[in-house]
Amino acid sequence: MTDPSRALVSAWVASRDQDAACRLIEALHPQISRIVQNHLPRGMDAEDLEQEVFVQFFRTLARYDPALPLENWVSRLALNVCLKALRARARRPEWRWADLSEGEQAVVASLAHEPEADSSQAQDARELLAKLLDVLPPRERMILTLLHLEEKSVEEIAALTGWNATLVKVRAFRARAKMKKALKTLGEEKL
Repeated sequence: MTDPSRALVSAWVASRDQDAACRLIEALHPQISRIVQNHLPRGMDAEDLEQEVFVQFFRTLARYDPALPLENWVSRLALNVCLKALRARARRPEWRWADLSEGEQAVVASLAHEPEADSSQAQDARELLAKLLDVLPPRERMILTLLHLEEKSVEEIAALTGWNATLVKVRAFRARAKMKKALKTLGEEKL
């Protein structure tokens, strides 16, 4: 942790210095915003989830060990808040062919017949990916997002989540299989 951050954390913990809190929020907002955007449950506002991360941050800051990097601690905290939000989503509807836009339907059709979609379908492919990720349980969704979209290594994911590398690999394998099955189901439903 850098000396300015260490001083801000100390000022907040010691006296609840509001100026220190504001500067901590400014310094950590980009990191927390990126994490929230990558793990945002469908139908939830990013700002609300970011605010929940900051609430948890200030609520638990007294337990922070200054010998450890603040950025790592904040990342883990933000991931846990996102995971909790994903779990809180009471229902996990399956996506049906009719739920997809025409562009997303074209992506599924092209994936069934041609392995690569052209660049004009990139936005539709991203939207379809988001819908397929929504089918997954929260932990599996988080692992695939970290592994494939944020391009983190298995070891980095294990450090962020507190899980061992084998568990990360197994969950990623199972999550990819579930996504393939959901995509296949969508393709078959079309026919």
